[in-house]
Amino acid sequence: MTMLTRNTLAATGLGLALVGTMALAHGDAAPQPVDTEGLPEVGEEWLIENPYRMTEVSTEVWQRALEIGASGYNQNCARCHGLEAVSGGLAPDLRYLEAEEYGDEWYVERFRHGYTQNGTTKMPAFGELLGQEAAWAIRTYIETRPDGDDIAAVSSELKEIRDTLEAGGGDVGALRARLREIAGGIGTLSGAPVADSVAFRAANLLEQDPSAKQKAAEVLTVGLSAAQ
Repeated sequence: MTMLTRNTLAATGLGLALVGTMALAHGDAAPQPVDTEGLPEVGEEWLIENPYRMTEVSTEVWQRALEIGASGYNQNCARCHGLEAVSGGLAPDLRYLEAEEYGDEWYVERFRHGYTQNGTTKMPAFGELLGQEAAWAIRTYIETRPDGDDIAAVSSELKEIRDTLEAGGGDVGALRARLREIAGGIGTLSGAPVADSVAFRAANLLEQDPSAKQKAAEVLTVGLSAAQ
């Protein structure tokens, strides 16, 4: 697949819309509130650019946005747009939405107002229900999804590292450094500069706590399973 372009988005008119039976999923479950504690407030007027993008905030705020965004996405979006934002084909694959002003404008318009076609609600309006901080946290999560092909290319080595960590062996410093190196080679489909990949997450865990070998192994296990 290629990057979603302005023309593609305009031509489809789908936005974040759902089609066919996917539209029923939103009707079956009420939107779930998102706890945005720990994120800077951004005011009442809706922005048109992501205020939590890595280039705009500290690493701590960015990582908090990722954490909140992951929770908000999984509770409210995954049932239609797919786990880890990998679409099954009936809804737009949001990983390809450009991590820049145009992509932000398009995203927030659909998030706020939803999408209706021929009198049928394909996607409900989430703006008033979830709020702006939740919207941009979810956007941050979506745009940092890793390129699946890049993950596949290193999955064998990541499994070997996982097995080493699970067994409690290996030099933590060396394993962490290798995970960082692998993470640096994994891109995003949105053009965002850093992918929130399993290698990235595992390296962060080991950096925060060198004894967290089992937790890092679990992160790799879950992430590699999701990628498959």
